[in-house]
Amino acid sequence: MTKKLAVIGAGLMGSGIAQVSAQAGYEVVLRDVTDEALTRGTDAIRSSYEKFVAKGKLAAEDAEAALARITPTTDLEAAAGADLVVEAVFEKIEVKQEIFRALDRIVGDDAVLASNTSAIPITKIAAVTGRPERVVGTHFFSPVPLMQLCELVRGLKTSDETLARAREFAEAVGKTCVVVNRDVAGFVTTRLISALVVEAVKLYESGVASAEDIDIACKLGFGHAMGPLATADLTGVDILMHATGNIYTESQDEKFAPPELMRRMVDAGDLGRKSGQGFYSH
Repeated sequence: MTKKLAVIGAGLMGSGIAQVSAQAGYEVVLRDVTDEALTRGTDAIRSSYEKFVAKGKLAAEDAEAALARITPTTDLEAAAGADLVVEAVFEKIEVKQEIFRALDRIVGDDAVLASNTSAIPITKIAAVTGRPERVVGTHFFSPVPLMQLCELVRGLKTSDETLARAREFAEAVGKTCVVVNRDVAGFVTTRLISALVVEAVKLYESGVASAEDIDIACKLGFGHAMGPLATADLTGVDILMHATGNIYTESQDEKFAPPELMRRMVDAGDLGRKSGQGFYSH
């Protein structure tokens, strides 16, 4: 089983992936571009471990051992020894392609390159490398330590071996996998939640119902654990806007076009829980 992992990006998703991987026994290189970002990421990991220890779900010595397996760095070259690299940076194709070009040069020929993208086609990311058969999507969900799902996405040229290695990794860190066999923008989960969120925002901005009532309707009517507007606040209104925008750009399907209210909220900085204000006050 792969035991050497590099995670590129120490934000919420990257630090979460590093956390569950280190807890599962992986030696993890956690890379970001600034020391400040790395400090925020490692502090978040430490705080999360402390909560698990306080709840009796993790032994204190195991938490300390897991933290010791995480090596923060600003040097992308530190990924050189990894058997698997998971990229978890901002949802912008140009940024991801730049990272994958560099990783293709840095890591060994047998290494698997994975992207945590929620909407960008894997084939577009893989195309800038000389190993498209070794590129795969590993779409984790936030917060990574609590959410059980990992969506595995085949690019057009992803090999069976690469998919198997990605599944082995995801299952080793405690996730249940679903496989997306055709590389459509947004895959399965993001297409579903994007369509629901877009329609929920349209209903809200046109005054059909309050945010609370729209979410209650989905929770009690469909058995959802959380309504779509509360989900947008948890995920980040900006994150979902970029995801829906990426799907719309690829598909030209109007049901994925980000509503005007969503765009204005992002302009105003009302991003959900992380900003204190979204469709709800936090």
